[in-house]
Amino acid sequence: MAEGALNLASSRPARSANLRISPTRFSPLRRTLPLTSPSVAGKSLFCSHLHRRNSVLSTNSSRSQFRTKSSMAEKVTGKSKAEVKVYDSEEELAVALAKYTADLSEKFCKERDAFTVVVSGGSLIKSLRKLVEPPYIDSIDWSKWHVFWVDERVVPKDHPDSNYLLAYDGFLSKIPIPAGHVYAINDALSAEGAADDYETCLRHLVKSKILDISKESGFPKFDVMLLGMGPDGHVASLFPGHPLVHEKEKWVTFIKDSPKPPPNRITFTFPVINSSANIALAIVGAGKADVVHKSLGDDKSSDLLPVQMVSPEGELVWFLDKDAASKL
Repeated sequence: MAEGALNLASSRPARSANLRISPTRFSPLRRTLPLTSPSVAGKSLFCSHLHRRNSVLSTNSSRSQFRTKSSMAEKVTGKSKAEVKVYDSEEELAVALAKYTADLSEKFCKERDAFTVVVSGGSLIKSLRKLVEPPYIDSIDWSKWHVFWVDERVVPKDHPDSNYLLAYDGFLSKIPIPAGHVYAINDALSAEGAADDYETCLRHLVKSKILDISKESGFPKFDVMLLGMGPDGHVASLFPGHPLVHEKEKWVTFIKDSPKPPPNRITFTFPVINSSANIALAIVGAGKADVVHKSLGDDKSSDLLPVQMVSPEGELVWFLDKDAASKL
């Protein structure tokens, strides 16, 4: 696997980067996925876990400062120092993303006996495919994984728009993760109700020590968020110009007027996203090159895109294929 070297001078506006590119399992999904809501001490735990039944799943930015470091560039953005990695192809990106995730899994499983992973929808799930292949399918301790969604469309779990269904088909159905460690939304509720339920679930997991809390922010601190980005620069269901990008109190909120269908969704807020120990942004394709350039270049616009507001307490890594990086 070869990474491209991203060479950008910090003393002048980024125009064209010198890119040097070197040549277990859930059971089969039923099309009806009934929700289950476990109880804790007689009280309903609202966030839906998924259980087996008869072996069937029932379901700031500041001014750019890059410095070349081997095959990687670094950018200082707000409180985070981001690594920017460019790959010859999406295939090579997927290989690198799998190693990145597996290394973090090993680290956190040793440190805290659990690994809390947040995923998005879209092309990110496809880029996780190498995790379900050797050597990772056999070496990762899947029993300690806890999987969450950074956002979800409020549709049935068997609906084509469901991020859960996308992750199930492309990833979750291929790994031996305990069904009770997959935290899907309660899709029987309204968008507002589902958001409240999901936040209640997170608060329970904090109390039970599965999920850490950030000492800096007081918001939940996930071990890693594996995120994609829309061609308009949105992350999760936080869209450019939408008031939700400024939500400061809630852990999970809802949107009923999403610019991208379907309109009803729930989403983590930026305080939760930015409390993460690690965030990976996996971005592929020429269709996102303009936004990547705006985000990682020397754009002085005061109107930040949502992706530019991603600034975790821990480490941020941009995984780009050469098409997505083509305008750097």
